Amino acid sequence: HVQLVESGGGSVQAGGSLRLACEVSGFPIDKSCVGWFRQATGKEREWIASIYRPGGNTFADDSVKGRFTISQDNAKNVMSLEMNDLKPEDTAMYYCAAKTFYCSDGACYCRRNDSEYRDWGQGTQVTVS
Repeated sequence: HVQLVESGGGSVQAGGSLRLACEVSGFPIDKSCVGWFRQATGKEREWIASIYRPGGNTFADDSVKGRFTISQDNAKNVMSLEMNDLKPEDTAMYYCAAKTFYCSDGACYCRRNDSEYRDWGQGTQVTVS
């Protein structure tokens, strides 16, 4: 039984920081990526960042590079999203999701299309004013 539970959302002023956490259970570490997505009111859900759990390799959208950092704990069961210099446009519901990774030409990658993820957390709200 796969379960993802997000925490850490809240309300902050522009320029502030938040750290979101996603605790994952039931999804083998050696097979999975965990991605962070967000959905603002009236907009489509968008990919923010992913982590390849076996090796800890990270990937991030250009829109958040330099401000958001994805990481995992030593046990590789809690994925964090450190968000700095938050802007009002970062206001959204934030979700984590898990999926098997894919490999090509000797390297492994995480998918970025939300429609390809089946296992999702319940979401945590981030509001920046």
